[in-house]
Amino acid sequence: MELSEAGLGVEQRAAAVADAVCELVDAVTPRTWSTGAVEDAADAIDMLAEALAAIDPEAARVLVAVPAATAALRRRLAPAAAEGVAEVPGPRSGRARRRGLGPGWKGVRATG
Repeated sequence: MELSEAGLGVEQRAAAVADAVCELVDAVTPRTWSTGAVEDAADAIDMLAEALAAIDPEAARVLVAVPAATAALRRRLAPAAAEGVAEVPGPRSGRARRRGLGPGWKGVRATG
């Protein structure tokens, strides 16, 4: 896969995401997650996977398992929430979704 030059602001935004993730990793422990934090982190993983999958069909094939993995994470952590260890939302938490990927986004197309 050969990539062209980054679009306006793409490298800066990607660097900001990477920096924010590093700060999050430094700040959390298994006991410091909240419902909102888990949902936001899982949503961010899903959205980043969608954005990267748009690079080309092979990238889409490689990343196709990410949404299932984040859903499995939410299911895996749900029993802990019932015991009061951490609150983890189900897929329909009633919380407002983050903004979309912008005008013209067509979604991920995986072929093969």
